Amino acid sequence: MKDTLTNINNQSFNNFMLRIGMNKGGVLAGVIGARKPHYDIWGNTVNVASRMESTGVMGNIQVVEETQVILREYGFRFVRRGPIFVKGKGELLTFFLKGREKPATFPNGSSVTLPHQVVDTS
Repeated sequence: MKDTLTNINNQSFNNFMLRIGMNKGGVLAGVIGARKPHYDIWGNTVNVASRMESTGVMGNIQVVEETQVILREYGFRFVRRGPIFVKGKGELLTFFLKGREKPATFPNGSSVTLPHQVVDTS
């Protein structure tokens, strides 16, 4: 998302910025509405991700510790932001996702390549 926004800004001579919150976990999803139906998701996972966005810092991706631990195993690097107060949750330890250290592999040995990654095949 950040790479796409950079491209949009370069092409449109704008300076749009994002503040992103991420979380992991189960969600409840469905289509609601009889006259104007739309797809929506609910649950604690969604609420925490929303709080990560709303308490985040412009230009950063903020995650809770549990999400950071999982993503770190796949080569992502983080900067510790520290504990922040999250409405309905109290204080949560948070981190800013800063990028990728190395290409990651899944436990079965297959590799993970992000859409914007350049892979050296030599």
